[in-house]
Amino acid sequence: MLKVSNLNQYYGGSHILRDLSFEVPMGKVTTLLGRNGVGKTTLLKTLMGVVPAATGSISLGGQDITKAPSYGRVRAGIGYVPQGREIFPRLTVEENLLMGLATQPAGADVPARIFEMFPVLKQMMRRRGGDLSGGQQQQLAIGRALAMGPKLLILDEPTEGIQPSIIKDIERAIRALAETGEMAILLVEQYYDFALSLADHYLLMERGEIISRGRGDEMGPNGVREMLAV
Repeated sequence: MLKVSNLNQYYGGSHILRDLSFEVPMGKVTTLLGRNGVGKTTLLKTLMGVVPAATGSISLGGQDITKAPSYGRVRAGIGYVPQGREIFPRLTVEENLLMGLATQPAGADVPARIFEMFPVLKQMMRRRGGDLSGGQQQQLAIGRALAMGPKLLILDEPTEGIQPSIIKDIERAIRALAETGEMAILLVEQYYDFALSLADHYLLMERGEIISRGRGDEMGPNGVREMLAV
């Protein structure tokens, strides 16, 4: 679904992304791991069109989106759950979810499966987003991204600051989404055990490069945990 080819990015004189090439297949969870400062955030900004690619190409479902604006990428089918959630705290849960329908035809409803995955959102429809706990806000951020019916779902550090019980709920939701075969999922994560539990494929970044990749069940034998701890 997502194909990145020979992607390079620079900030000033610094070479941040170094000739990255990878694919994120439909119906699978691809985890991108790496310590802070290795280029993960820059990669996501480039994928979302927040910063333009210096060189290389990005395609979604065979469509070249390398030069498309951010809103064009969303319309093409990329759903994004940013680090820190970035929900609208003064809007209600319902209003936050409706924001996810911006690319859908007028009169579209919030998909029922969002409430099946995260029942607490149904119970708190009239509550302001800022009144929810961190874990509930993360569920709301994921629900908002899912409301648009994405072909590719990008999740940036979804376990950050979340209580263990909610992490399990999010894990089950991500696995269920992948198993529908309706979308590709790119999970950016530092929490090794969470990534391991979900990864069909993994990518490990270091200094702007992918230094290891393979099937999820190869993360242990390939020493990914140890490389993250170095």
